[in-house]
Amino acid sequence: MNPQVVLLVISAYFILLFLISWYTSRKVTAETFFTGDRQSPWFLVAFGMIGASLSGVTFISVPGEVGNTNFYYFQVVLGYIVGYFTIAKVLLPLYYRLNLISIYSYLEDRFGFWSYKTGAFFFILSRALGSSLRLYLVASVLQLILFDSLGVPFWVSVLITVGLIWLYTFRGGIKTVVWTDTLQTAFMLAAVVITIFFIGNELGLKSLGDYISSVADDSRSEIFNWDWKAGTNFFKQFVSGAFITIVMTGLDQDMMQKNLTCKNIGDAQKNMFWFTIILVIVNLLFLSLGVMLYLYAESKGISLPAKTDQLFPLLATEHFSAFTAIIFVLGIIAAAYSSADSTLTALTTTFCIDFLEIERKYAPEKRVQIRKKVHIAFTALFYLLILAFYWLNDQSVINSVFIIAGYTYGPLLGLYAFGLFTKWKVKDKWVPYLAVLAPLLTFAVASNSERWLWGYKFGFEALILNGLLMFIGLYLLRRKD
Repeated sequence: MNPQVVLLVISAYFILLFLISWYTSRKVTAETFFTGDRQSPWFLVAFGMIGASLSGVTFISVPGEVGNTNFYYFQVVLGYIVGYFTIAKVLLPLYYRLNLISIYSYLEDRFGFWSYKTGAFFFILSRALGSSLRLYLVASVLQLILFDSLGVPFWVSVLITVGLIWLYTFRGGIKTVVWTDTLQTAFMLAAVVITIFFIGNELGLKSLGDYISSVADDSRSEIFNWDWKAGTNFFKQFVSGAFITIVMTGLDQDMMQKNLTCKNIGDAQKNMFWFTIILVIVNLLFLSLGVMLYLYAESKGISLPAKTDQLFPLLATEHFSAFTAIIFVLGIIAAAYSSADSTLTALTTTFCIDFLEIERKYAPEKRVQIRKKVHIAFTALFYLLILAFYWLNDQSVINSVFIIAGYTYGPLLGLYAFGLFTKWKVKDKWVPYLAVLAPLLTFAVASNSERWLWGYKFGFEALILNGLLMFIGLYLLRRKD
């Protein structure tokens, strides 16, 4: 794989992103960065959210994991449908009725100051850790296939990576992200389709029916697992998928900020409807790609790597055609950046609105100055976290960070569920302590469940337990008046 060609393609890709950034940020106000002036076409938001929902980790991991857990991940995807329906019918009407910029403002009106700050803090913690880790994993792949051969050290390549994200988002913010995510989603999906087509051609598949049959006839395409003790049991994964969607989309400023740029609630709900359909199809496409990758490796006698995450990069960079390899690089960059740029914008929004309260305290000109400084600060935080993951270089530590980032959504689930489905107030000052206690108790139960619960193994449903413990705690902290 020629590094100079890859560098040329990546440079052209970012030039295109900068052109979009220039076009979308020509006429900006103090609110454009946060709200996109509420003029985003719903169909662009729907398509672009696909790229933001997925990431470079998904791009690499989902196809590779097929070798271990078949199509069981699709059980989670089916649960997504219930979650997105709940968001469209329950959460979006609430956010639009309150005319929110930050969705965590709702918690202040419902419970009070400390609940509000707790919700916003847990979002920042989870997204900063999770998104930095995802970007680190992709940066490691780029370092391996490009920057090492150019003699560029990791700390410099990462500085370039996060610097480029800052450059094309610092003016237009969410308005720019809506358009760049659309482009990046198109590149990511094109990479998957072209790779499937290339493998099918190598395997002698002639028609769409041949492609479908080759996947369907493979034992790895099994979708449903009915073993109740397994972490991949259908009911566990389906219910968990619904709750994961509610918290990681409906209670996530990153994802909801895009929805809130639509002109009205009707457009936002249409966006969510079509986004759901497309996302289900895209995930099925990723899983099918996984089967095709394994069929290709087996037909060519290629030894499988020790880690399933390495399968797609290995085949793309060492065994596929030069054109397909370049498409893979574009796909992984698109997947990584469409997630990272929207996260950086959302973190800036949450800190400015929820902690600095710039909408209440400052004039428009001062808001812009503060927002730019915060945007730089979060870019620097991304950079330092990525370097920290690199220096740790311990896969067990990295996995633990991912788990911790996932646990931080449980308190948000409990807070919003209690706010929406009860009329009680709570003793607000105790909420931050409860938000720390609930994840710790959940971790203790999930870690020992096989000994304590007759062999039961927790999967994604640990999130539900986390939210339930938070809900019970809020009930115990309810005010008697």
